[in-house]
Amino acid sequence: QVQFVESGGATVQPGGSLRLSCVTSGFPFSNYAMWWYRQAPEKEHEWVALILPSGVMENYADSVKGRFTISRDDSKNTAYLQMNDLKPEDTGVYFCTAKGLNASWGQGTQVTVSS
Repeated sequence: QVQFVESGGATVQPGGSLRLSCVTSGFPFSNYAMWWYRQAPEKEHEWVALILPSGVMENYADSVKGRFTISRDDSKNTAYLQMNDLKPEDTGVYFCTAKGLNASWGQGTQVTVSS
């Protein structure tokens, strides 16, 4: 079945960096756009970034533009999110997904930005 396994979250100070990974299985990864979302406590999922198949285009939410970079490695069925200059408002659980699949969210990975 389709699975998304996120990792790489941690607690960091403001201005710090993290690299999140999303290992996928159960679908032809290279054919799908990959999306990153985040969820702050008691809030809905918020879209963060997306990357099209073959990495031909990326797009970012205004709140992370210039600080986050999405990438993919089709040979590893894995998507990444490089996060630099982290701010307290980036705190949340980060999830990856692909659209058009009958799949649930993964367990996510917790990112906490705090001094």
